Order: sequence, then C-alpha cells, then structure tokens
Amino acid sequence: MSVKILGKSEGFYDTYERRPGSNKEQTHYCPGCGHGILHKLIAEALTDYEVAENCIFVSPVGCSVFAYYYFNAGNIQSAHGRAPAVATGVKRALPESIVISYQGDGDLAAIGGNEILHAANRGEPMTVFFVNNAIYGMTGGQMAPTTLIGQKTTTTPYGRTLQNEGYPIRMAEIIASLESPVYVERVMMADVRSKNAARKAVRRGIKNQIEKKGFSFIEVLSTCPTGWKMTAPQSEEWIKSTLMQNFPLGVFKDIAQQVEPLDLSQNLATPARVPKLIGLDQEKVNFDSASMKLSETIDQEIKIAGFGGQGVLSLGVWLSEIGMRQDLEVSWIPSYGPEMRGGTANCHVKLSREAIGSPLVTHPTVLVAMNRPSLEKFEDDVIEGGAILWDSSLIDIEPKRKDITRIPIPATEIAKELGNTKTSNVVILGVLAGYSDFLDPMVVQQVLPLIFKKRHLLEINLKAFQKGLELGRQLSD
Repeated sequence: MSVKILGKSEGFYDTYERRPGSNKEQTHYCPGCGHGILHKLIAEALTDYEVAENCIFVSPVGCSVFAYYYFNAGNIQSAHGRAPAVATGVKRALPESIVISYQGDGDLAAIGGNEILHAANRGEPMTVFFVNNAIYGMTGGQMAPTTLIGQKTTTTPYGRTLQNEGYPIRMAEIIASLESPVYVERVMMADVRSKNAARKAVRRGIKNQIEKKGFSFIEVLSTCPTGWKMTAPQSEEWIKSTLMQNFPLGVFKDIAQQVEPLDLSQNLATPARVPKLIGLDQEKVNFDSASMKLSETIDQEIKIAGFGGQGVLSLGVWLSEIGMRQDLEVSWIPSYGPEMRGGTANCHVKLSREAIGSPLVTHPTVLVAMNRPSLEKFEDDVIEGGAILWDSSLIDIEPKRKDITRIPIPATEIAKELGNTKTSNVVILGVLAGYSDFLDPMVVQQVLPLIFKKRHLLEINLKAFQKGLELGRQLSD
C-alpha cells in the first residue's frame, strides 16, 4: 500500500483549472522547471504564516503569469513589466494585504526595468520574486537582459557578445544599491542545499512584509531545460557551474531588523482623505444649490481637437470635472503627437448616467474643432444628429455635412478682445454651457475658481466664460 508522504500545501488550489481535458492535478510547467519548486516554497510560507487568504499575487506576461492557476490566493494579471506598478496600487488600496510581485527576467529586467527600480526606490512594502533563467523561456528562447556572454539563444545564435549586446544585468546588485529596500538576496534552484537556502529567503521576504518592514527582493536562479536545450539534471549542473559564476549568490542587503514598521495608513487614499489629497479642502464649494437641468440625452461622447498649446486637453479635463460635480460618470483620455506644443492634439471625453466601459470616442456626439486639420479629419466621425463647434476665427471653412448641428464660434477673436488669446478654450466652454442642456452654468462657475487659483487668471477666465455663455444662449434661441 502506497502512502502519500509529501502532501500539497494548503496555499495551492486542490485542482488546477485549465483547458478542458487537462490533468487538473498536474502543473503545466516543463519537466525540471524551477517555477514549480519556487511555487511550493511560496505556498508553504503563505500557509505557515497563515496569510494565504490575505495574499494578492501580481503576475505579468511570461511563464510567471501562470501562477494564477495554482495559488489559493488573490491574483491580478498585469501587462508585460508592469507588475510593480500594479502591486503598488494594490498595496496602497489594501495596505493590510500581502502583495507579491512574481516576475521573470525578460519581464522585470527588460521592459519592466523602470517599474521595478522606482518601486524599489520608493520602498513600496511588497515582496518581489525575480525568476532569473537567463532567457525568454515562454516565447521561444530569445536573449534576455540576463543572458550570459557567449550564451546562444534564438536571437543570438552565435552567442551574446559584449560588443553587440553588452553585459548581462545583475538586478540584485542594482536593487541593493538603492537606499529604500530592506532585504535583497540571490538564491538558486540547483540542489537540496540551495533549495533549502531559497526556502529561507522566501520566508524572509514574506515575513518582512507581514511585519511592515518595506521592500524585499529575492532573485532566484532557476532552471529552464527547454529553453537551454538540456535535460533537467544538466540544467541544474549548468546553474552551479556557469550561471552562478556570473550571478553570485548571497545577501546583498538586509536592514529589516534595523527599521521601524511602516505606518501604511499614510498611503491609503480613503474617501475621507481624497478631498484633502486633491486640494478641495482648501476652498469649500456648495454644489447642492446648483440648478441641475440635465436632459434624458445627457450621455455625451465629446472629441476636442486642435494644436498643442490651445488648451485642448485642459478643456477635456474641465468637462470631466464638471461632469463629476453633476454626479455623472466621466472618462477622459488624451492623444497627442511627439510635439505637444504646436503639434496636433485631441482628447476623448465621455459624460454618462451609466458606468462607462471604454473611454475611447470613435463616433462623437460633439466635436470641438480648434483648427482646420481637426475639422477635416474628424467631421465624418460625428454621429448623425450630432454637433460640431469650431473656432471660426482660425478655421476658414465650414463643415460640409448637413445632418449635424453647426455652431461657429469666433473663440480666438473674443479671447483677443478680452486681452488673452489663451482663454479661447474657456469661451468654447461657455458656448457649450449656454447652448447645450448637459452642462449646468452654475456648476461651471463654481468649478472655475478651483481651476484658476490666481486672482487675475480667474477674473479674465470668468469673463471669457460669460462671453461664451451669452453667445451660446443666443445661438440656441
């Protein structure tokens, strides 16, 4: 009778739900892969420390992404390299949770190099496991930032060279050179002794987070028999004979015991703290008295386009802010060329009573064109029955379409008469408020002091808004 001596950690799911017909009790990793062993060490630590139910993995692109199949914990999949940024957001939103960023070398040291450096430099209280197998294992065995000099890959078939690809990047040493991280160690998955050392490092990294000590980084030299074109025993020997010689093991930094536990509540953006964080506590505004004259056609998809420097993006932001004050769902995304000032720019704004899915505006209900190229480019995209507002001071043509509302606005001319052409976007805002029924002028006037803090700027922009408001009302009669 066989006896099951080594059981599965409670930190793992009982079965691994994958594609139909697959073995639900067997991992998908290649034979000899180090991911499975590292998974086991992490799962045991989560179980022993009783934090599995309070743990959230962030796993990006690569073999690391498949962690979500196995751990009985929360998991968020992030874009390639962006795990530290996502993990930062999760930790700040849920400071009492245990957040683990689980990444490979192509992910962390290449496209994610910026993300990991700044997360470490900020001392984000998370634990990062960095699996270094010196290759892009999932996508075909290409050269990674950690690929060794002379190592052959599909993109370096004759071996990596110093002259062409440079030196491999030693991430543990780089992270340890920063002031904020509290614990940095490199371990390997090669034999029983090294795996026991890795087990201790894994537990240290997780325990540091439990004790609120700060940023921990554990680099793990791991096998990739498939990518290396070796057997499992050969890959373990190669780690010891070659990989470890280029990436020396050891603790590069350990100051966790010398630092005080962090007060993570300071990072938490609670509803009560948000007004203070964005400066709304400095000036109290009563929006309850505003006359809300919103129609049943309140849902608007607005595209604002023009040259960089005309206030295109700012106008979109203001519309979004006003929409929020009217208890609407809002979204705003910018789009601009490599030269913001003087180049083309546009933004997408949505105002809705319902939750907004995509923020992208492909067929606007309203187009605001502040230069001729924008009018010519986006006129045909406006929905039938929509509206086009254009700065007639700068655009010497009119829309060709007859199935839309056409609203010419001499915005720049009005702004010039007021003494500042930069207020032309506020003139347009006033026309929108006066002509339409989805912007409340009272709310706009209450928001403007929050936008323009300096008195002289506020005064001239209030005048610009009033001129636009009067024009909008005239045009709507």
